[in-house]
Amino acid sequence: MNAVPPAGKTQLRVGRLVKAHGLKGAIKLELYTDDPEGRFVPGATFTLQVPESSPWHGKPLTVREFRWMNSHPVAFFDGVEDRDAAEGLLRAILWVDEDLQASPAEDDAWFDHQLVGLDVVRDGQVVGKVARVDHFPAQDLLIVKVRDDEVLVPFVKAIVPEVDIAAGRVIVTPPAGLFEELPDDGDEAPANPSSDDAGTAD
Repeated sequence: MNAVPPAGKTQLRVGRLVKAHGLKGAIKLELYTDDPEGRFVPGATFTLQVPESSPWHGKPLTVREFRWMNSHPVAFFDGVEDRDAAEGLLRAILWVDEDLQASPAEDDAWFDHQLVGLDVVRDGQVVGKVARVDHFPAQDLLIVKVRDDEVLVPFVKAIVPEVDIAAGRVIVTPPAGLFEELPDDGDEAPANPSSDDAGTAD
């Protein structure tokens, strides 16, 4: 996993390596930033989130060149000279260190430390607090502490339409059942089918 950031810093996820491109070590990127030209300048260095078994575990990755190919973002990195080397980095997630006091340059983007501790509000009522943010390739999840439980909330606009850092809250519009407690076994046991209905099929 990613290394512990220095004191006064936090980590920001900016991209994922998704596909080898060509024979010279180029890799297509999945971007998690609205400023790829600013993030992937030559010399920019990233912390890698890779399995411990990877030869890249614990090593930084430095950009040599960034370009667009057929509308796809593609980067070349130091030490990645051919397709085999590029394929050894696929699915790696790229992180950068940021000052805790800084704000993301992108709209509708927040650092994890800005979200942790915020009240989670549904229909005007506080239902919990953000405990942490988990990052996955498909989407991010807000882990919300609700009493003694944790609720996993997809961090997407449809479910988390508003983040108000100044007010200390996030507004959620979750689907039914996401925050409600499920009934205990036996509380709402389905009725047994009658003998007339049992075994019938259209």
